[in-house]
Amino acid sequence: MMGTALIYDEEMTRYRLLWVDPACKIEVPERLTVSHGALVESGLAARCVSIPVREATDADILLVHSEEYLEAVKKTPYMTLEELKDFTLQYGDVYFHPNIYHCAKLAAGAALQLVDSVMTGKVRNGMALVRPPGHHSMRSAANGFCVFNNVAIAAQYAKQKYGIKRVLIADWDIHHGQGVQYCFEDDPSVLYFSWHRYEHQKFWPQLRDSDFDSVGKEKGAGFNINVPWNKVGMKNSDYLSIFCHLLLPVAYEFCPDLVLVCAGFDSAIGDPEGEMCATPDIFAHLTHLLMNLAGGKLCAVLEGGYNLTSLAQSVCQTVHTLLGDPPPRPANLDGPCKSALESLQCVRSAHRQYWTCLEHAADLPTCDISTKCIKLAEGGEESTEKRVWPEPQRRITPAVRAAAVLPDGVACPDKCTRFGSSQDLDPLEVNKLKENFLRDTEDSDALLALSTLISLVKKMEKNEICSGLALVHDISLAMKCVVQSVAASAPGNRLLVVCVGDGKEPIDIAEDGKTLLVQFSNKESKELKGKYYIPVCLKKGKSDMSGFIQAVFSLLLPLGYEFDPSLVLLAQMPGGGLYESAWLQLIGLLQGLAQGHTLVLMKEGEEMCVGPTVSSLLGDPAPSLGQFLAPQPEDVESVESLRHRLKADWKLIQTTAQDTGRDDEH
Repeated sequence: MMGTALIYDEEMTRYRLLWVDPACKIEVPERLTVSHGALVESGLAARCVSIPVREATDADILLVHSEEYLEAVKKTPYMTLEELKDFTLQYGDVYFHPNIYHCAKLAAGAALQLVDSVMTGKVRNGMALVRPPGHHSMRSAANGFCVFNNVAIAAQYAKQKYGIKRVLIADWDIHHGQGVQYCFEDDPSVLYFSWHRYEHQKFWPQLRDSDFDSVGKEKGAGFNINVPWNKVGMKNSDYLSIFCHLLLPVAYEFCPDLVLVCAGFDSAIGDPEGEMCATPDIFAHLTHLLMNLAGGKLCAVLEGGYNLTSLAQSVCQTVHTLLGDPPPRPANLDGPCKSALESLQCVRSAHRQYWTCLEHAADLPTCDISTKCIKLAEGGEESTEKRVWPEPQRRITPAVRAAAVLPDGVACPDKCTRFGSSQDLDPLEVNKLKENFLRDTEDSDALLALSTLISLVKKMEKNEICSGLALVHDISLAMKCVVQSVAASAPGNRLLVVCVGDGKEPIDIAEDGKTLLVQFSNKESKELKGKYYIPVCLKKGKSDMSGFIQAVFSLLLPLGYEFDPSLVLLAQMPGGGLYESAWLQLIGLLQGLAQGHTLVLMKEGEEMCVGPTVSSLLGDPAPSLGQFLAPQPEDVESVESLRHRLKADWKLIQTTAQDTGRDDEH
């Protein structure tokens, strides 16, 4: 596996506010030092590939900014304090210092070094800890602590130097990156996504252009996606809901060659600017969900983040995931709130004419929704409530990342551990298997195979092995054994079973909440048998890539996150019919659940799939799906009909303002 770059230079801490300015006092050098210090203390920095910083050249900066603006900023190192104050007054919510021009060149240059390292294959992905941030700065103006637009420069540089055709910029900072939007609003080669605190245009930067109906201009129409948060207090469920039902479907249809992240952590709990309630561990999941795009080429560049505790924790969670560590179990997923659902419905409706994955999206709400009709109280005082949250749990990656149970004669792939009959078998487990599954046979080979499989499951439950693959003679029998084993283990254990292939319900599912089965097939189910058996009918088959991917994002991932399993069992049944790239994407996405504990079952004879499957279990990014056509109308109708039938029981699959939502009082 290629490495993860970390770019940091202490030089970028050597400027600070030199006068009293309440709006700018939170942008301090400690933002960088605590973030880097946390990476060092946790051992994450030592696991990364350290890349030196370089200054951006004039030619680099002029990819985005005007020559007049660049020449003006060049004069700031020679200004007196009073001249710096006067110069600052030209712009909004920013300050200048004699060293800031140098630091701004380093910040932009760090983003370019990261792009170079990823695009040349020196590393797979990486993060640049930079200051000043960049996403607010415009062609001829500094703004919002930002001097040069680091990520916009990086996008233009990647297109120019490496011939990149499509760039995704995902901006999860809590402020709207209007500088990035204005740079690319007429450019269909850059898909810019931003969620941001908006509150009906009352929150900085207070722009009409930040609302959901600013979708881009001319050829760039549809390539600018704004998600306005109209209330504070958004939680993990709200962030995941936007990813599953909006960003990921559009991003996969767009099919980027490179992913750039405006990684602002003022959207984390405790931040005085954001006032949101999403905990730092959510950034592990947001990062993971983007990592199978663009062949894993992902560059995260620091933007905001002003609570030094949640900032450092969020940076660590992001770098953990970039390094390939499985994300932690998600916390507090109680469904999106009503305000988030209103925004989601508005954005999906505004963009449905541009993206085939959103053609089925609901109309704009006709009720008096909060996005347009509620006037906020004027002159309210800033919240002084102190948020308290638990420190993220330590993320421990098992010594064995992937193990395989394979028949004799089948080679075990590199970096994968063969798990075989030499493992100690539990006599009690053997007797149980004989009594429940092999009562009418004396097949010692079958007994040994099932015993070995259950031993592998036990090792995964103890976090001694992260993921596993087993080639089995009878997939249904193997599934039943795993389900029984997990049900009989620790009381809190839950199993998500994802079955790809035709046929009847492969296992009986009890309504005790311990097992959730999602089955993809072309057989239509007339009625739901309960909350925990979800039959997904794709009449055109799983080989219809777009229909399958739509079902994964609108149903499987939200259901999986809300169910929060301790183990994921993925079974490729006869007639599975998935293209290899879609199969590997599915494995990669599912590893965001259950701390990466994913067990894949395939039938003996599928030896050709072993190598690619293990590669995905080891954390290698799945191959791109390419740009695909619109899903078949009958598949869209089937998936949407199922989603409507399920949404009362499963909150994370809700997408409209009419759905119940979480009724928070923020």
